[in-house]
Amino acid sequence: MYVSSLLSCEVQSHRQQMSSLSSFTAVSKPPALLKRFSVPTRSSSSCRYSSMNRLCRFSVSCNYAGSYINEDYAAAPIDVVADVKTERIAVLGGSGFVGSAICKAAVSKGIEVVSLSRSGRPSYSDSWVNQVSWMAGDVFYAKWDEVLVGATAVVSTLGGFGSEEQMKKINGEANILAVGAAKDFGIPKFILISVHDYNLPSFLLSSGYFTGKRKAESEVLSKYPNSGVVLRPGFIYGRRKVDGLEIPLDLIGEPVERILRATENFTKPLNSLPASDIFLAPPVSVDDVALAVINAVVDDDFFGVFTIEQIKEAAAKVRV
Repeated sequence: MYVSSLLSCEVQSHRQQMSSLSSFTAVSKPPALLKRFSVPTRSSSSCRYSSMNRLCRFSVSCNYAGSYINEDYAAAPIDVVADVKTERIAVLGGSGFVGSAICKAAVSKGIEVVSLSRSGRPSYSDSWVNQVSWMAGDVFYAKWDEVLVGATAVVSTLGGFGSEEQMKKINGEANILAVGAAKDFGIPKFILISVHDYNLPSFLLSSGYFTGKRKAESEVLSKYPNSGVVLRPGFIYGRRKVDGLEIPLDLIGEPVERILRATENFTKPLNSLPASDIFLAPPVSVDDVALAVINAVVDDDFFGVFTIEQIKEAAAKVRV
């Protein structure tokens, strides 16, 4: 009798446990299949635009109900913010031969461009010219807060010939001043168009032109060790516009470049000779220089000093 009662109690206890487990399972059962999933149409989204970026905000809401629930339970809207970065470059000397090619290439890639040069807007009326913000001024007296506002990179094409003092000033001091202004303004990248050394002996490299360029290079690399770019092209060819006249430098540079490429296996032993690059350094298309700059602007891993061949390789990466 005692054993029978004990067994009866254990069976009853086991049934109660199973009943509790069944109740827990029923309560924990996830909702049935989604009844409705809705995404607002474009008209219900809101976008904010600025000169530097675009922030788009839209909501996604999900409504669902289980088969045992009579009412819909709407989830809270989910805000998704997309930050799309727009590049904006400030080109110093943008109306010059190299500078205008850079401006043109940047516009073709959808990059915003502001140019600072003494002459301001160029006189010719190509379609891309209207898409550049042209500012006339001297780099030594520039209003940097107007030139650099919103810029993600500064490109300097400043340089020229003249007396020793003039060359030191325009090739060196002007660029050094620009690098300092860009750094103080928080611009993340600086790109300098410098010059190939042509394997010249040291006494020839002591001229104001080369010493100015090398001082500017040092300033770029010291202020921007992980993002500064120095391009060292040789003779740059292309169609150069001067006072309304077009000088076809490509008629000289392009054939010379092809000849040197075809004979480079034979001329390599001569490369170690002093000043040999005056004759053996291949010319560079102004379009290649411009595209190499674009590569530097959009690629954060692109920094340091780049030779003639490296400039051409960089240009090939972004050429369409």
